Amino acid sequence: MPYIILSIFIAGLDLITKYQVQKTMDPFDSIPIIKNVFHITYVQNTGAAFSILSGRIFLFISASIIIISAITFILIKYPIKQKALGIALAMVLGGAAGNFIDRMRYGYVIDFLDFRIWPVFNVADCAIVIGTIILGYFLLFRLDSEKLEFKNGRRLD
Repeated sequence: MPYIILSIFIAGLDLITKYQVQKTMDPFDSIPIIKNVFHITYVQNTGAAFSILSGRIFLFISASIIIISAITFILIKYPIKQKALGIALAMVLGGAAGNFIDRMRYGYVIDFLDFRIWPVFNVADCAIVIGTIILGYFLLFRLDSEKLEFKNGRRLD
């Protein structure tokens, strides 16, 4: 349950920051925080993270529903003993939920974090990327090898 609460916090933080940008800026407005390094730039992104596959809203909504449902099921149904795994799943869930809500409300995702050398992104994108990196690390280096067995009992290593 604490991981569900963390994911709600992440989605809430994402939506609050997007609301502030949308309320105070027009699309494509840019406010330099550190000139030529970091700006707050309001972008309406119809693609995925970093504007990949722009305009494929049905694909993103469908994928979001599957991801949100699967992670929620895992977090509710199975006890997560490793904190890193729980935090990673909560981050991906919260980020996916934040962007999903935008897509359902507007047909696009509000992005605003602009480092000039990288596509504009948002808090949800950060959570998804960081959560995925933690999840990848966990699966590659921390997964208990004793549990990696075929049904016939043979080990995978």
